[in-house]
Amino acid sequence: MDDYQTIRLEHDPSVSWVVLNRPEAANALSPQLLDEFSHALERLKTEGAPVVAIRAEGRGFCSGMDLGNYGAGDNGPPDIMSDQARLQRNVERWLAMWDHPKPVIAAVHGYCLGVGAQMCVFADITIVADSARIGEPTIPIGGGYVAPTWVGLVGAKRAKEFAFVPGNWIDGPTAVEWGWANHCVPEADLISSVRSLGERIALVPADVLRIKKLAINRAAEAGGFRQALSGIAEMDSLLHLAPAVLEVRARMKERGLKAVIQEFKVAPSSPLVADPSYKKE
Repeated sequence: MDDYQTIRLEHDPSVSWVVLNRPEAANALSPQLLDEFSHALERLKTEGAPVVAIRAEGRGFCSGMDLGNYGAGDNGPPDIMSDQARLQRNVERWLAMWDHPKPVIAAVHGYCLGVGAQMCVFADITIVADSARIGEPTIPIGGGYVAPTWVGLVGAKRAKEFAFVPGNWIDGPTAVEWGWANHCVPEADLISSVRSLGERIALVPADVLRIKKLAINRAAEAGGFRQALSGIAEMDSLLHLAPAVLEVRARMKERGLKAVIQEFKVAPSSPLVADPSYKKE
């Protein structure tokens, strides 16, 4: 798998970059991209620079899961066991970032939606561009798979606000204010800012960095980080079989994804004051 098709590896002296490279598909997380991402992370445990950073090509970081096959399908509703296993495997992919021996930085520009926003929770540091729009999936067919991972960063009330409005989103400065991201920088400075941070981190010996990361992770886990992840795959897979969700999925199959998105497209909850200029596109 050295010849990746959906990601790219680039190596600076201090930072090895995992670049999401499906700009024509808005960097949607296809099964191939997920497998290649996991393979690259495993390689970078022993190869590459002292710091790992994740960025993306194109207009945005990630549009979430690839929904190309998310309609009801001709074979009926999804098999709950295989659905749960798929969702749990994705959680384990992100935990590989959390457990990685090297510091992992996420560099987010443009859209960062759904499971893409879930991914960044597991990075050690997240830097966002001022262009960033971090959002929930517009079509409400999930059962709390993304927002529960936010609770440790932003608190339960903000996670609920984020999750309850379809397609809700926050911008880069709000992501920093909420605690989801560390810093917000101009998009033109995003890569250089992450590279500069990586260079300073890399001055610390690798073994020292590894133990520092492990110690902080253990403190977060004592506060319930891993426990919060324990049931999200099961809850999401169960909701995928709910009649209301199956009905929405059937509409997606019949009318197409874009048409159903329009049914749920509303203004974000923040700022709370209604925007009189807001109109569905």
